[in-house]
Amino acid sequence: MNPERFIAGRIAWTKTGSFTRIIIRIAIAAVAISLAVMLLTTAIIAGFKKEISEKIFGFWGHIHITDNNVNRSFDLVPIDTDQECFETIRSIEFLEYEDQARILNISIPQKTIKKQSYGGVKGVHPYIFLPGLMTGKEAAMHGVLIKGVDAGYDWSGLERFLQEGTLPDVRDTVASSKLLISKYIANKLRLKTGDAVILNFIKEQSQLRKRFEICGIYNTGLEEYDRKVVVGDIRRIREILDWNAQQAQGMEVILDDIRDMDLYAEYIYYEILPPKLYAESIRSKFPGIFEWLKLQDINETVILQLMILVAIINMITVLLILILERTHMIGVLKSIGASNWFIRKIFLYNAAYIVLFGMLFGNLLGLGIAWLQKKTGFIKLDEANYYLDTAPIHLDPWSVFWINIAAFGVTVIFMVFPTWLISRIQPVKALRFD
Repeated sequence: MNPERFIAGRIAWTKTGSFTRIIIRIAIAAVAISLAVMLLTTAIIAGFKKEISEKIFGFWGHIHITDNNVNRSFDLVPIDTDQECFETIRSIEFLEYEDQARILNISIPQKTIKKQSYGGVKGVHPYIFLPGLMTGKEAAMHGVLIKGVDAGYDWSGLERFLQEGTLPDVRDTVASSKLLISKYIANKLRLKTGDAVILNFIKEQSQLRKRFEICGIYNTGLEEYDRKVVVGDIRRIREILDWNAQQAQGMEVILDDIRDMDLYAEYIYYEILPPKLYAESIRSKFPGIFEWLKLQDINETVILQLMILVAIINMITVLLILILERTHMIGVLKSIGASNWFIRKIFLYNAAYIVLFGMLFGNLLGLGIAWLQKKTGFIKLDEANYYLDTAPIHLDPWSVFWINIAAFGVTVIFMVFPTWLISRIQPVKALRFD
């Protein structure tokens, strides 16, 4: 039997004075609230990053393959989609290769590192982005960027944001004139599903007008994209540009796991593509929003550190109160030969019991609120500022586990310092203490 733990258990479960009970309950509540805030912070930030990333990938895919001469002003330089390299990319199920080791992008001679992926390539699809001017009711006009996709396009990224109507059916043998537009564009041009619109394009310094029909309305909350992107059949765009069925502006690579973006972009560019083609991950193509998402990690770190600090300060206060209340007991134990470390371990076990109870209630509170938010979405956000209308939740079991382990370990380790007061207590004075 562990005598220190036995005595600590008797102290913990023995009814004490009302003041001490209040202090212990406050400590348990402080630990519980701190842990609940840490769990919710991690879940919300992880959910926020996941939701925003999925919205971006729903528009752009994971990797774009284009001609080397293309630039960011959407100049249309066609590439041939019927190339062997694209079939090679489609066939990748898992990636593992050795690459030259680098420090600060400088190669280290005779040093290689092994790289491997989390998944493979889910699909490779052609696309064309063509700028145009959409004319709605009452001659209202709005600049748009129409994205042409083929029959094999993965609609799962956009389907979840569909609010009205249906997705464009691009599988017919005849090119479809259906368009998927955003709620922002629909409101601005006063359009609804079934309405006809005219798109004006510039071709060879002359205006070209084409008629389309609205089949569906989506809303992602990403105003930068909702303001301009509409989706339609790539064959209609080819007709406008006089391109053949094997030409596209680029190829969009969809991966099984987004963590592989940079790995696959590098491998595809250096190992598979011919010199005239270029591969770029969406993270590299649009670094601004991903850097903004990365900044959320700083907020998460600050909040976690503050909450652990609150829990530590509360536990130190409570432990000091418990030591002062048990001064007479400390004197008795020292008088019968107990060492300072023996007595300190008693109070450390006592503090651990309080922390464990606080963590139990903290997990129930934090995970309970997270579950409730996931089911009901009662915490609302301003979509114009946060790109989401409700606070997103993404609970990773490993994150929950490590937060609990870290919170318990750090808090109990810091409890060693206030128990140093026990070594300063003299048995003679302690026995006289009332």
